[in-house]
Amino acid sequence: MTASLTTRLDEARAPFVLAIDVGSTGTRAGIFDAHARPVKGHRTKVGHAFTTIANGTSTIDPDQVTAEVRQVISAVVEGFPHPIDGVAIDTFASSLVGVDAAGAAITPCYTYADSRSSAQVNYLKSILNEDDTQQRTGTRQHTGYLPSRFLWLKQTDPRTFERVRQWMSLGEYAWLRIIGTTAAGTSTAAWTGMLNRREGTWDATLLDLVGVDVEELSPIAPPSAPLTPVTAVGGTWPVLADAVWFAPISDGHSQSIGAGSVDSSTMVLSAATSGAMRVLVAGDLDNLPRGLWCNRIDETSSILGGALNDVGRAVTWLEETLRLPPAAELAELVVSDPVPGLPVVLPWFSGERSTGWVGEARAVLHRVSAATTASDLYRATIEGVALSYVRMLRDLVTVAGRPTEIIATGRVTADQPGLMQAIADAASVPVTPLTLKRSTLRGTALHTLPVLAPGVTPAAAPRGEPFLPHPDRLGYYQRRMERFQVVYDKLIAHAN
Repeated sequence: MTASLTTRLDEARAPFVLAIDVGSTGTRAGIFDAHARPVKGHRTKVGHAFTTIANGTSTIDPDQVTAEVRQVISAVVEGFPHPIDGVAIDTFASSLVGVDAAGAAITPCYTYADSRSSAQVNYLKSILNEDDTQQRTGTRQHTGYLPSRFLWLKQTDPRTFERVRQWMSLGEYAWLRIIGTTAAGTSTAAWTGMLNRREGTWDATLLDLVGVDVEELSPIAPPSAPLTPVTAVGGTWPVLADAVWFAPISDGHSQSIGAGSVDSSTMVLSAATSGAMRVLVAGDLDNLPRGLWCNRIDETSSILGGALNDVGRAVTWLEETLRLPPAAELAELVVSDPVPGLPVVLPWFSGERSTGWVGEARAVLHRVSAATTASDLYRATIEGVALSYVRMLRDLVTVAGRPTEIIATGRVTADQPGLMQAIADAASVPVTPLTLKRSTLRGTALHTLPVLAPGVTPAAAPRGEPFLPHPDRLGYYQRRMERFQVVYDKLIAHAN
């Protein structure tokens, strides 16, 4: 956490929140005060990794993660002199654990990255009216969501499927084992692809289609309805004896509000190995664009957005494949004035998500000649990633209106400032990097404060200098977008 937000214990204000973030690379925890400021000296992390296999497997042991949650709780509350008023957890979205009648996991935790249900995705697309399903649930069919995963499990391991008495997310399972009760936070349910976003209930049509009874899923609890009853934990952690425990939420929910998104005037761009663009919107939204998802997070709000598979991954490919000039030269190249005649790059090294949802699509480097240099390909690829974000932005604007600012989060924000400048130029919107680390963890604490500290204003998340758009570059990027779309149309026609 940056020093400008972190507070000393003697300056922190009650109520205090213990927040836990279970991500792809580890389990983190920290204590925050009533202004959503991290308390100095009370944060920790335990690393982990997914088990991945070339056939699309991506899993993790749910009992291992539950042990990690216990471990980080113990570490951050040790020596904390005040009662902690609330405990909250977020996890990576679309996780799934099968639990038996005794409350023990009998499957691994399947992660969002497990792609073994691709055949079932194609089947669902063939029998569903996917446009109607998207309007109802906010999502289209994809291996990252649960409908295809349920069908895959039912078909490939029917004996285990029949033994399961409860299906739940990783966060729900951790709470069940630690406090003896559980529920799915609204955003956790939404990120499964099986929540009726207008009614806030599990979608009956999809449940019937995949063969799961509603009683096999956890009840859905918005942030305004903390969990009760809770098994006594005061013997293990005395400072948590009277704490309120909140239902698990998704990391996309946490990251959006942790970055400072409060309404549709500000969009949040995440840029790491993969990427996303999200905006907080109020009320029900009609006629969602095909290329976006809309996930309900509480009784009155949703997060509208789109996702990219390849952001940092595209840069890694460039660095490992091309004979590039020094990093300083590349950084200057990307922020300088555009160079006409560069190749057009569709940077989908691991398939497209938003806005076309063509998972089979792969990267295209168009109009590469003998005169094309490594530097040309580098800049063209960075531009391709920027244009992919702007394609999402165009759909977002049709629903949420044009933002006054884009807040950028994630390691690529700092590693590739030229990408931020390209997005600002192509979108004609300022892009402001967030200098706060662990915004997802902070967002997990932040979502509890309307219950625990109503009326208290959270501290503003620290930001860097904005990347301002150069008006004279807009025409260049508009022409690049036109060429991008021509190549895209041909790629999709071939993929289909």
